[in-house]
Amino acid sequence: MTDPPHAVGGRRLRADARRNHGRILSAARDVFVERGPGAPLEEIASRAGVGIGTLYRRFADRRSLMRAVVLDALVQTRKSAEQALAEEPDSFDALTRYMHTVIDLRISAVIPLLLDKIDLEDQELVPAREASARTVQGIIDRAHADGTLPEDVTFADIGMLLVRLSRPLPGPVPPELNDRLAHRHLDLVVEGLRPAATRRKVTSGPALGFEQLRALRESEPSDPGGSTSAGAL
Repeated sequence: MTDPPHAVGGRRLRADARRNHGRILSAARDVFVERGPGAPLEEIASRAGVGIGTLYRRFADRRSLMRAVVLDALVQTRKSAEQALAEEPDSFDALTRYMHTVIDLRISAVIPLLLDKIDLEDQELVPAREASARTVQGIIDRAHADGTLPEDVTFADIGMLLVRLSRPLPGPVPPELNDRLAHRHLDLVVEGLRPAATRRKVTSGPALGFEQLRALRESEPSDPGGSTSAGAL
């Protein structure tokens, strides 16, 4: 079992060790999303700013690192939902804030990638999954109760929307642009869920036109399969 971030073998980690642990998890999450579950661990260590030896001291193998990434993602999901519930008086705003945070943390991108690589019935993952689900369901229930979210929009709908929006776009879309577009597209979706009288103009992220998309297509390497999103245009 992987030790929690604050301890190893029952001993609390030093502040620098905690920082290294957090950087490794963050880097692993990003690299797995961008390169897949088989991405080189050396790349994760490099992006985290640590040596490969430091990574292996914390995580004995790839599977233990993947497990820790998923556990951390579940904890972050719960914390994000709790914070949104506590700080947003408007239930729909709480739901929207939670969804934007999840996209920023790439939680809904990394968990589906790693689900078949770990044991979901792990004694630590099960309570983390249940706690995360309960908190998110609490946001949805509150929005249903005050009428700001249609009752036929379910927990699964919200989760699956986040998975779809969190996946990187194919083709030559720079990561920073991809992230901004994900937030814009989320705004388009959530504003469509509001009652017509309360809908807001979507201003987040760039509003790309045809010419901008064509420019992206022209910047990409030749693709015999023509499978990229820009290539479809």
